[in-house]
Amino acid sequence: MDGKVVLGIDPGTNFMGYAVVKVVGTKIKCLELGVIRLNKISDPYRKLATIFQRIGAVADRYNPSEFALEAPFYGKNVQSMLKLGRAQGVAMAAGLSRGMDVFEYPPLRVKQSVTGVGRASKEQVAAILEKLFSEDFSTQKLDATDALAVAVCHVQTAQTTLISESTAKNRSSNWKTFVNNNADKVLK
Repeated sequence: MDGKVVLGIDPGTNFMGYAVVKVVGTKIKCLELGVIRLNKISDPYRKLATIFQRIGAVADRYNPSEFALEAPFYGKNVQSMLKLGRAQGVAMAAGLSRGMDVFEYPPLRVKQSVTGVGRASKEQVAAILEKLFSEDFSTQKLDATDALAVAVCHVQTAQTTLISESTAKNRSSNWKTFVNNNADKVLK
């Protein structure tokens, strides 16, 4: 993962959080985070165009190879879910059109990866991220720190996957070495 740039998104129809991180060795560096403010745009199609343009502009600035976003949670209001789904789809399209690999994570997993607790509040997530990055995010909207949490979750997940794959290879290699060195002990 060293050198990899990831764009994290916290989807929303009024405020869409975004964060760009870069993996430097074993550390994660926050390059940019912010919020796309959509609450004053009344035309729903104009909102979607704004999402596509703004996410695209962030992607063009940093050229991330991976795009991580929070998966939809299931709400009771079907209209809200439809609007959120459209916003997520347009954000994904902005990333996909630039060749990024897309990954989705459930909200509980994002919170758990940062705080250790799947039901942590947005404020708790932000507080842990401040400690993790040694930065003050108090001037940021919680949508921005949620997007940062998504990016951190993705990096941690990818690193864990790489470690698991490496361990499996080593076990396989170690078994082959054992068999080769102990042919007399192996049943034929």
